[in-house]
Amino acid sequence: MDQAELTTELVLSRDIPWETYMSTKLISSTSLQLLRRYDHRSESHRAQLLDDDGPSYVRVFVRVLRDIFKEDTVEYVLALIDEMLAANPKRARLFHDSTLADEDTYEPFLRLLWKGNWFIQEKSCKILALIVSVRPKNQNGVVSNGEASNGKKPFTTIDDVLIGLVKWLCEQLKKPFHPTRGVPTAINCLATLLKEPVVRSSFVQADGVKLLVPLISPASTQQSIQLLYETCLCIWLLSYYEPAIEYLATSRTLPRLIDVVKSSTKEKVVRVIVLTLKNLMSKGTLGAQMVDLQLPQVVQSLKAQAWSDEDLLEALNSLEEGLKDNIKRLSSFDMYKQEVLLGHLDWSPMHKDPLFWRENITNFEENDFQILRVLITILDTSSDPRTLAVACYDLSQFIQNHPAGRIIVTDLKAKERVMKLMNHENAEVTKNALLCIQRLFLGAKYASFLQV
Repeated sequence: MDQAELTTELVLSRDIPWETYMSTKLISSTSLQLLRRYDHRSESHRAQLLDDDGPSYVRVFVRVLRDIFKEDTVEYVLALIDEMLAANPKRARLFHDSTLADEDTYEPFLRLLWKGNWFIQEKSCKILALIVSVRPKNQNGVVSNGEASNGKKPFTTIDDVLIGLVKWLCEQLKKPFHPTRGVPTAINCLATLLKEPVVRSSFVQADGVKLLVPLISPASTQQSIQLLYETCLCIWLLSYYEPAIEYLATSRTLPRLIDVVKSSTKEKVVRVIVLTLKNLMSKGTLGAQMVDLQLPQVVQSLKAQAWSDEDLLEALNSLEEGLKDNIKRLSSFDMYKQEVLLGHLDWSPMHKDPLFWRENITNFEENDFQILRVLITILDTSSDPRTLAVACYDLSQFIQNHPAGRIIVTDLKAKERVMKLMNHENAEVTKNALLCIQRLFLGAKYASFLQV
């Protein structure tokens, strides 16, 4: 059978020759007794054994994985551990019991992440992520995988584990080892591990954030909805980490999140996106981008729906208030600048407001006329007629309102670009290109007589 399609049930139906392993001294007689008591017993019987002597069973499992390399046996023990933790995730704490201070409980799983087939890798990742997430914390926030104070080989540290896991998870997102389970497994583990500062740092350094962005898209099937939810959960966790926010601000993350939240009917997906947007709103230019992407209207639409989750309703109200404050804080020129930098212009009120141009004309001089240069570049690069028409109109307004408007626009080689648009197939574009050229030739003294 294809190893990638193995199931836990199938693996657990095997009979492992434990006696042979004892005779070859790969396991002790005590380990054999424990394994025989546990092996192929009912769930209730196993539960009782784990309640009575859990750390001893963990010790046996870890030692088998450390000393025995036969694939069938490794798969079998991983399946036993997976089943044990699936029945009760709190049992992961058994791996941190004080009686196991002399065992390197992380090492076998970390090694198997790279050495085994897909079944072995997937189980090792799942088990390791759970064990690490429930480790006891000391006052410095970190701790323990034995003390390694007896002069033996140094134990695998928690940072070794977390950095190793991040490396493996990024590999899955780039080039999954399993065609359908590689990415979901990686995202599921990341959603657990990104609470860890070391993981956030390693993930961002490994350029992992960009691997998440393509996964933020509308979903329909149960599996794809779960993957979308866990991906958004990862983005939410990263929204608390400044270096990650820098990437989120310059990628397609925000538009994708808003597209998903507009169409999703799954409360948990909507809630985690709304909480993420709330976190990001006060960071850099993200608030302005949200306004430009019409998030206030989306929030209004979401509030009109019948959600049963009170946390979601509270988060929507909070997001709405935050957006209102953001709009108040943004000056009209900040909003204008954001619109130009995004390259999508529309006839929003400020374009035709004489007061806007009079009050903000000197702001166009910032950064060596950066916004004016972008406006002129749009004439070359945009194919949207509305954007081209508004860009021509705005140039004509700059020429009219700035004392040196004609000279500056001419020096920036805008005249040739505008003249090309006078033959555009769209009437709105040609009308505004003509207005711009007239003002360029006539100058401010006569330009005010032209029809707007």
